Amino acid sequence: MTTEDVGARTVVRVAGEVDVASADRLRERLAVLLSQGRTDLVVDLTGVTFLDSTGLGLLVGTLKRVRLAGGRLELVVDSERLLKVFRITGLTQVFAIHDTLDGALAS
Repeated sequence: MTTEDVGARTVVRVAGEVDVASADRLRERLAVLLSQGRTDLVVDLTGVTFLDSTGLGLLVGTLKRVRLAGGRLELVVDSERLLKVFRITGLTQVFAIHDTLDGALAS
């Protein structure tokens, strides 16, 4: 996982699996960013190979906290397999999802 500021936005690049065993690390990183006032976030999931319900819950919870702070959270997902998870759960209606990082940063 890496974090990079791009202008006023913060990009969090995630790789590997986001599941019950690894979600705490991502949750902590996002919580630190929010505590630092970084409320314009892009979470790049293009390196993610697996996302379970814990990972989805983490993203939904972060979205709620970001919105309460007046910010925005956008996702980058280029895997059809991961997109299917967001579609099945109805989360494509909740999240702004882009297929490229450039697309997310341009929004």
